[in-house]
Amino acid sequence: MVADDNIIRIEHLSKIFRTGNGNVIAVDDVTFNVKRGEIFGLLGPNGAGKSTLIRILTTLMKPSSGRAFLDIYEVTKDDEKVRGIIGVCPQNSTLDIELTAYDNLEFYGKLVNVDDSVLDGRIWELLRMADLADRAHSRVSTLSGGMRRKLEIVRAFLHRPLILFLDEPTIGLDPEARREVWQQIAMLNTEKITIILTTHYMDEAEKLCQRIAFVDHGHLVSLDTPENLKLAMPAGELIELGYDAFDDSILSVIRSHDLVISVEKKEGILQISAKNGSNLLPVLIAEFEKFGITITSISIRSPSLEDVFLYLTGKKFDGMVPDGHVPGPGGPR
Repeated sequence: MVADDNIIRIEHLSKIFRTGNGNVIAVDDVTFNVKRGEIFGLLGPNGAGKSTLIRILTTLMKPSSGRAFLDIYEVTKDDEKVRGIIGVCPQNSTLDIELTAYDNLEFYGKLVNVDDSVLDGRIWELLRMADLADRAHSRVSTLSGGMRRKLEIVRAFLHRPLILFLDEPTIGLDPEARREVWQQIAMLNTEKITIILTTHYMDEAEKLCQRIAFVDHGHLVSLDTPENLKLAMPAGELIELGYDAFDDSILSVIRSHDLVISVEKKEGILQISAKNGSNLLPVLIAEFEKFGITITSISIRSPSLEDVFLYLTGKKFDGMVPDGHVPGPGGPR
């Protein structure tokens, strides 16, 4: 097989777990491609099948049916070749905190058979990339959470893989550390490495990913650029008007307006989806004045990726917690 513009090709991939209570379908007939050199986001709630899919692509689990290719290699037939072209940064830290930053990279380099003649130079190159050269000989236990995460990301890139899998790379980090990791991921991408990113942070996906796949209940729900996903929403802009006291008779008046798509009343807030919300807003303010309703707050925004996910699945991302350890054979994630 000759390499093409799609570095990952997934064809009708499924994974079924056999349990005492019957079969559980973790991945259900999924087909999509990942372009060479792109940052590709894989998003969905816990239990959606993301981790199972990643485990298949990284050769840790065999699919029940279907095929997956990474570059020119099929994961079930060429697993050793696949492992040689991928790097994996798991969600849970695997650094040895009693070793120095340099020693952690050196140990990993030997595990992945980086030639001794180039290993030292490569380690210093990556330490500079992570802005950790001055902490090279510091124990990892003395590094901040953000520093450790950046070290783990470059460690996964030490052997120059074609594809890098990042599982929740900024979970638990403060905003400044998150931004530093974002910069590091963008820098890695300039070296033409393909990055598969799983995250529960919508802003992270929108900031970094060229394309995003939404997965739910093992199904591929939608796949496109963040911009096109938001354009596919039937709603235009989202208007929120806060109030103290409310007269329900205004609802029918607002719903009758040509630009209004939907209206939802919540405690203290009226949420309105509308076409050309900027033009509609003055009309709404005038209606509130007619009904003697005092507006306490006004906000208007374009649909977010979270709005897209809600529209596609009927679920909110609210309350989602990050995936834990990658699943074993006992059940899906």
